[in-house]
Amino acid sequence: MIPFKAPTDDILFSLAHVAGASRVGAWDSEATADILGHFSQFAEGVIAPLNATGDAQGATLENGHVRMPDGFREAYNQLAQGGWQGLTAPEAFGGMAMPALVAAGVSEVFSGANHSLQMVCNLVPGAIATLLRFGSLAQQDHWISRLASGTALSTMCLTEPAAGSDLSAIRTRATWDGDGWRLNGEKIFISGGDQDLSEEILHLVLARTSDVGLRGLSLFLCRRQPAAKVTRIERKLGLHASPTCQVLFDGAAAELIGEEGAGLAAMFTMMNHARIDVALQGVAHAARAARIAEAYAQDRKQGRNAAGAPAVLSDHADVRRMLDEQEVLALTSRAMCHVSLVEMELGADPALAEFLTSLCKVYGSEAGIRAADLGMQIMGGYGYLTEYGMEQIWRDARICAIYEGANGIHTKGLVTRGLRPGGGADAFEALVSTLTEGVPDPELLDAWRHLRRLLQGSKDPSPWARAFYEASAALFENAIWQKIRKVADLHPDAMRRHTLARLGTARRTKVEPDRVNS
Repeated sequence: MIPFKAPTDDILFSLAHVAGASRVGAWDSEATADILGHFSQFAEGVIAPLNATGDAQGATLENGHVRMPDGFREAYNQLAQGGWQGLTAPEAFGGMAMPALVAAGVSEVFSGANHSLQMVCNLVPGAIATLLRFGSLAQQDHWISRLASGTALSTMCLTEPAAGSDLSAIRTRATWDGDGWRLNGEKIFISGGDQDLSEEILHLVLARTSDVGLRGLSLFLCRRQPAAKVTRIERKLGLHASPTCQVLFDGAAAELIGEEGAGLAAMFTMMNHARIDVALQGVAHAARAARIAEAYAQDRKQGRNAAGAPAVLSDHADVRRMLDEQEVLALTSRAMCHVSLVEMELGADPALAEFLTSLCKVYGSEAGIRAADLGMQIMGGYGYLTEYGMEQIWRDARICAIYEGANGIHTKGLVTRGLRPGGGADAFEALVSTLTEGVPDPELLDAWRHLRRLLQGSKDPSPWARAFYEASAALFENAIWQKIRKVADLHPDAMRRHTLARLGTARRTKVEPDRVNS
């Protein structure tokens, strides 16, 4: 097993020099490097060594309660004592009040070291943001300090057996009994629905208070209690150490967050955080897969080179091609996320933020899967074994394209909401122009513009959602690599960045816009 090594140089380079984090007022390069360095040491020494053993052992359900794998509770205690759960929480509630850009770097390292543990812990920033925006003062006072200290962990309870992506089909109901709200219904696929890490659990539950479609949904907070019972944990392909729970609410006491009937808007505060976090999970898997494959390929003796001398795997052209693609995927998806996060922090255009969130979620999740798949191909039979961890990366990464909105839903959003007047596409084109200093790739830009015009005139653009996503991703990717090429000398390994920039700007996604039925 090749030990986990946090890609701190790449993260800091991407934030500071590609994404232009200094445009965000709270940005401090030295403080970010210090915080990321400290967390990376903790991740490498404490969290990462539990990844393979946690995968092998898994979480278990015993007498209605989840037991986490050996070592996870001790690691979580160290995580909480270090203050990491309160990284973005306001200082008034015991947090560090660090900006989202710092949290993004920490989140990527956390996911790369141990995605399962990160899944259980990292809904906390979204829960805190939701409470700060919609919670009452009493709810904020009670929960935010507990979440920041690690005394409590949070969940997000949306999905039901008959309600997945279609939230209008939610049937879990909240009723007022004169003394308070009571929840009745069943939620599935709840990450961390129970665990033995924290003393308390804050369930954020989307439930029906009326039958008026989406407007009948309200958001509730529900603490750990006998009436909120875990009935099973799912057996699944990956993330074995992350308990994916089915939770039965049987008259569970709950509190309304925000206004009745406005639950979807409140829940989207948490969902939007989770979606960019999923993109960063994909980035983490891509970077980890690339590092393992590179280390293996440089050591594994295989055949002879063109001069007839003994060769290693990385000397062979097809292997080098795959290694390069892995690294390009990791660096591109990371920079996309960081550029998008800077735009979100600036807050100038919510429609652009939505457009970029979907773009990053799809690209980042698929980058992780593709890089892991390439890693297995590079390593051959050894990549298929558990010894090097590549097959676990592939299994763990696969869910990223499914949860927090299946990727097809995000591509559809790009051609519906994204292409409406003021829907984000105009601002996206302007962002591409800024990244390329006004000189975007003309072939990619023309293809994107042509496809956009045709789809805006189409009665139903959804069949071409994937094509528009691919055209948008290709344009964004090329712009990212033009920017990396301009600042490559600021990276500790500048020569390698220049080489990868030549590869990155040469990538193309082919679309056939003339086939669109307008």
